[in-house]
Amino acid sequence: MFYCLLAPGFEEIEAIATVDMLRRGGVEVQTVGIGCGCTPKIEGGHNITVTADIKESGIVTDGLEGIILPGGMPGTLNLEKSKTVKKLIDYCVFNNLYICAICAAPQILGHMGLLSGKRATCYPGFEDELIGAQIVNAPAVVDGKIITGKGPGCTVEFASAIIEAVADKETAQKIKDSMQCQ
Repeated sequence: MFYCLLAPGFEEIEAIATVDMLRRGGVEVQTVGIGCGCTPKIEGGHNITVTADIKESGIVTDGLEGIILPGGMPGTLNLEKSKTVKKLIDYCVFNNLYICAICAAPQILGHMGLLSGKRATCYPGFEDELIGAQIVNAPAVVDGKIITGKGPGCTVEFASAIIEAVADKETAQKIKDSMQCQ
C-alpha cells in the first residue's frame, strides 16, 4: 500500500492522476490529508478541494510499500514542515520502501540528504535544492527506491515509473495504452 500525502497547496494533477493510475494498475493507494486538522478536506494549489481518504492521525505503517509526495506551492513547503511527513520518510528509508516525489517535492529529499549520489529530476529551478543529486533532464527518474518526476506534464511518466517498479512494465504500458497516452 502507498500513501499519497496531500498538504494544502498540493499540485492537483500530480496527486490525483498518480493515484488514479496506480489504482488502475491494482496498486493500493490512500490519500492522506496532512495538516488538515479535524477534516480530511485539502485545498490544492489551484483551488480544487479534495477529500482525502484518511487524516494523518489514521496513518499506519503495516503493509506500507511507499509514499508519494506531490509538488506544488505551497504544498511542498507544507509537506516539508510536517513532522508526520518527515517521520514517514525516515520510516521508508529505514525499511527500504519507495519514496516518490514530483515537481518541487524532491527538494524535501534533497534537504534531508537522501539524494546524495542519486540520479533525480525536479521542476526546473529547483535543481539546487536536490543537494548531492545527479540531475537528469527526464520526465521521471528511478534510482533504487527513490522515484522522482519533473512536473505536472510528466505525471503519466512518473506514475508509470512507480507502477513499473512495484508491478511490471507490461502493466504500466497497458494502463498508458488504455488512457490513450502517446
